[in-house]
Amino acid sequence: MNIFSSGILTIIFFVVLVIAYAIRILREYERGVIFRLGRLVGAKGPGLILLIPVIDKMVKVSLRVVTMDVPEQDVITRDNVTVRVNAVVYFRVMDPIKAVVAVEDYLYATSMISQTTLRAVLGQAELDTLLSERDKLNDQLQKIIDEDTEPWGIKVTKVEVKNVDLPQEMQRAIAKQAEAERERRAKVIHAEGEMQAAGKLREAAHELSKESAAIQLRFLQTLTEVATEKNSTLVFPVPIDLIEPFIQARKNAPSACWPCSPCWTWTKRLPGKPGATCNSFGAATVWNWATP
Repeated sequence: MNIFSSGILTIIFFVVLVIAYAIRILREYERGVIFRLGRLVGAKGPGLILLIPVIDKMVKVSLRVVTMDVPEQDVITRDNVTVRVNAVVYFRVMDPIKAVVAVEDYLYATSMISQTTLRAVLGQAELDTLLSERDKLNDQLQKIIDEDTEPWGIKVTKVEVKNVDLPQEMQRAIAKQAEAERERRAKVIHAEGEMQAAGKLREAAHELSKESAAIQLRFLQTLTEVATEKNSTLVFPVPIDLIEPFIQARKNAPSACWPCSPCWTWTKRLPGKPGATCNSFGAATVWNWATP
């Protein structure tokens, strides 16, 4: 009786073990590649999968997006600058059969091809392109890696260059270049401002020239603004318009001068000084005193 019970328990244990081996449950994002006696049967899942014990073998493959970090790579750019670059690759398995049959380890293979492609593509670009046009380089990397991994049933959705480490000397050189560029822009903006200000001043001068009293009012307004500073000394120019009436009156007054030939020297007799004459030669004046 004890032997019979032990045999039944052994059979039950064997049946449970076979059932546990034969039944597989795959999640929604998993697929199972079935091999029967070493030959490919196909991919099954998700849900309940029944396997023939000892005969069937199953390899699970996840269809979720894999985020792979590409280690830092030493890259020499086209303009002979050494930089350290790392990246991240996003991909997923589209064909689980190819991912299992066509390549031994699709994760390791994708990592290796990502590293070599990163060095090759960035080595053909200049440093300025690497820093300013990173989106174009990312698209180029994604296209090349996707084409290389397509026979493995892998779809590369995105590649991003994360960090670019520059040498200290190159960082200082870039900082000087940026500072010089900012100074150039500041000078250009200052020059454009001066040109615009000159144009406005020209328009203002044209408007003030229409009325003779406008410039005087503007002059008095300027004096008022300067006087508010409480300065002890105030120096201001006298506009010619203020003394222009006196100049005109002087020009219109009758003159006692007459020309003397042949050098057209103006000679004027001095009132109250008999025998005294005043000879004017352009800007110079010569006084001649005649003795009686």
